[in-house]
Amino acid sequence: MRNNLLPVAALLLGTLFLFLGNGLHSLLLPVRGTAEGYPTTILGLIGTSWASGFVLGCFFAPNIVKRIGHVRAFSVFISLIAIIALLTGLLIDPIWWVVLRAVTGFSTAGTSMIIESWLNERATNESRGVIFSLYIAITLFGVVGGQMMIPFGETATTFFFMICGILYCVAMLPTLLSKAASPTPLKQVRLDLRGLYRNSPVSFLGILLIGIANGAFGTLGAVFGRQAGLSDSTVAAMMSAAIFSGAVMQLPAGRISDRVDRRYVLAVLAGVGALAGLLIFLLEPSQVWIVLTLIAVYGAAANALYPIAVSHANDFAMPEDFVKVSGGLLLLYGIGTIIGPTIGGPVMTATGPYGLFMITACAHMLITAYAIVRSRRRAPVPVAERETFSPVNAGAPTTPESLQLSPRAAPFEETRGDIVDDPEEEERANEPV
Repeated sequence: MRNNLLPVAALLLGTLFLFLGNGLHSLLLPVRGTAEGYPTTILGLIGTSWASGFVLGCFFAPNIVKRIGHVRAFSVFISLIAIIALLTGLLIDPIWWVVLRAVTGFSTAGTSMIIESWLNERATNESRGVIFSLYIAITLFGVVGGQMMIPFGETATTFFFMICGILYCVAMLPTLLSKAASPTPLKQVRLDLRGLYRNSPVSFLGILLIGIANGAFGTLGAVFGRQAGLSDSTVAAMMSAAIFSGAVMQLPAGRISDRVDRRYVLAVLAGVGALAGLLIFLLEPSQVWIVLTLIAVYGAAANALYPIAVSHANDFAMPEDFVKVSGGLLLLYGIGTIIGPTIGGPVMTATGPYGLFMITACAHMLITAYAIVRSRRRAPVPVAERETFSPVNAGAPTTPESLQLSPRAAPFEETRGDIVDDPEEEERANEPV
């Protein structure tokens, strides 16, 4: 175990600080924006802007990395993120926040792709599973840890914005101080919507709707909490509860989906998510413990949907198409996260904060209905021929580059970095990052 993790320990440490900053900044903006009285529509556009930048980054960041190299590109991206985190504390203006968050989303995609490609470069077929699982855990704890900083300071000042800047700068250090060789160039992303739909209509529509629901809640959940009268600490606990419950639910739900038709599991989970959302929307509970309980149930169902939908799509795909199919679905999910906050903001403005869960409930009900309909039109893949379920991060976005790191890709993708012609390059490649 130690030999597997030592070569990537510094890089994983930097990843932890990066996602601590991401978790804190992503929650700080809607909390502060609500306190400043920004319209809900504008707060939704802040999330839309970030998601749009992230999706564009998945397409265009590889070109920047190819042009200037991994280390320089990483420095550029993370410097931009740190600068923007500080600027959002100085420029308390909704229009500036919308514009700046697009740059943050683009840069976040770039940093994540570089980290994931670097981890994949160091991973062997024996260590890939350990590194992949640890990477997921670190990003999860980073996001939650960043969110849980909120109760320990005052959001009305620039304090947390400065903390974000510090965290991002610290995240930069381990990689910049490393002498290890840069990984091979990032791969370009291709999105084949027709091919994705032909492969699995349920996964195609389901991933889009999951993105809409998760994008709306991820961006506007904190806004809902503040407008519903919750304190900053309770809002942080609420958002963290949704992520943690989703992470816990993934494994049991995934194991069940390995044994029965995954579309039934999708239908049930989406139904539970829809029910929890409808209860919040209709009852408008004021007791904190009821809100937290319903949010935890919602998060458990909503955040377990994505990996099962991906696994279902891969059941019908050829093994060598794993990266292509999963990468396309990942970007389709990104499109959904653009749509969710865009429609969520106006709906909350018209119906009140609880209207957020009307959006999520509608998305989840459509998933349930379509999954049941499709289950009657197409036979499931036999259990013995299915892809084994693999969990994904319930709390942070990943890039198509992370799919190269997945253990499911290892049997079909040649591990990068195994063949080095230059002996000095080989020695540098084996040094820790």
